[in-house]
Amino acid sequence: MQWLVTWWKNFQQQFYIAFIKDDRWTYITTGLKNTLIVTFFAVLLGIAVGAVIAIIRSTWDKNRETMRPGPGKALLWLFNAVSKVYLTIIRGTPVVVQIMILFFVIMVSSNNKILVGVIAFGLNSAAYVAEIIRSGIMSIDVGQTEAGRSLGFNYAQTMWYIVLPQALKNVLPALANEFIVLLKETAVAGYVGLTDLTRGVNIIRGVTYQSFLPLMAAAVIYLIMVIFFTWLVGRLERRLRDSEH
Repeated sequence: MQWLVTWWKNFQQQFYIAFIKDDRWTYITTGLKNTLIVTFFAVLLGIAVGAVIAIIRSTWDKNRETMRPGPGKALLWLFNAVSKVYLTIIRGTPVVVQIMILFFVIMVSSNNKILVGVIAFGLNSAAYVAEIIRSGIMSIDVGQTEAGRSLGFNYAQTMWYIVLPQALKNVLPALANEFIVLLKETAVAGYVGLTDLTRGVNIIRGVTYQSFLPLMAAAVIYLIMVIFFTWLVGRLERRLRDSEH
């Protein structure tokens, strides 16, 4: 049992140096707070931008054959083309490169790293959210649109009051999973000096020259958050299934 006592004493000493001494645990709490802030607002931005792109692309896909030539069709074609280029670029490049371009090139004069993180991760998430919502819109039967038009709604009203609510209900679990993916992707925010959870742990590593405890702490925190949000998504899916009966 002597080895166990020795191991426990060494563990306590390493734990004290890594987290307790000089209040180093505050690096983790500050990083966790910034991670959640960036993730939350990036998801909101991603859903807003993604919904607009999804509506543009699905409107073009559904109506390009029946629309009469004119300025309206040309403008919709242009918006659809720009959306496709945006999706190709965002989904074809790593998010860490995107956030570095945004911070070191586009927003080089800004010192608000949280804002940069929100914009970078939000625009990245929007590309994936757009395809999720677009698939939901395209899955709605065309009869729903025809029913809305027969009630006197124009296309925008039909999309807003009839099609979008049904589409969002179908893709809500997928959107919730996108939130979980985004939560883990924010771990690269430290490349622009944003003190997220991962960077907070790296600061502790750099000060204490310890790797095991700080990295394990980050892994456990991420795992707990993912398990919690996965549980919430599961409950959401069950509630949506129950509401259909």
